[in-house]
Amino acid sequence: MRTALRPLPFVWGALGTAVVFALIYLVFVQSYMGQVIDERAFAGADAWKGDLIEFAHTFLNALPAASVILGCIAALAIVAFRRNWAVFFVAVAAAALANGSTQLLKYTVLSRPSKGVDVGLANSLPSGHTTVAASAALVVFLVASPRFRPLAAVIGSIFTIAAGASTLVEQWHRPSDVVAGMLVVAFWGCIAGLLYSWLRVPTAQRPVRTKLWTLLWIAVVCAVGAIAALLVTYFSAQDGASQHLFVAYAGGVAAIVATGFVLAVLGNRVFRALG
Repeated sequence: MRTALRPLPFVWGALGTAVVFALIYLVFVQSYMGQVIDERAFAGADAWKGDLIEFAHTFLNALPAASVILGCIAALAIVAFRRNWAVFFVAVAAAALANGSTQLLKYTVLSRPSKGVDVGLANSLPSGHTTVAASAALVVFLVASPRFRPLAAVIGSIFTIAAGASTLVEQWHRPSDVVAGMLVVAFWGCIAGLLYSWLRVPTAQRPVRTKLWTLLWIAVVCAVGAIAALLVTYFSAQDGASQHLFVAYAGGVAAIVATGFVLAVLGNRVFRALG
């Protein structure tokens, strides 16, 4: 007996990611203290990057081409074997829309007010490199068979986290930019799921029940650490202290890891019936 994809989880998912995206933008871009916290993590990356800078530089330079080429090869190989072309075309459209909307949001819709925190840098939210990595992972995740979709979620989330964290190490983006990029892709992934439910694409006869508990626990620990680091950074900034850069940096990375793994777990949950 086949289990149909239900549209409601995707509706709530799209609304939830949109609301969280808006909150991230309002707190970390539009408010003074949000900018201060983000900027402390940015400065902490410069102070504590160490040998990671070489990896980040190489990885980010190869990321756009690697994501597109490897993602397309993997997705086309899977879809040619499984013949789920409807899923493939919707997934590719969602990835394209995610990248297009990121560029539109960053350069046209959103703005970064000058509050004396930085040197008047232009808006950088959401992160384009993070969106590219996450959207490539999304395509492979969606076209994968139910048996291997949890594995695709794990690998895709690690790849996306590595890309996002690398932009912080390289000082191309702040933590909020990276989290926002992941949320953009998650939003369009939910729209793709909604379209699958309307098109009644083939569903799995026996949906895989893998819940990725390890990822979930790592996400919870990282989320607690990120909140603790945010509070430390907030109160130290209130006191005018200049220390705790490492705490802010580590908290930013923890927030990126938590977001990536939570989205992987939730995506694996709502798409488990997709054939």
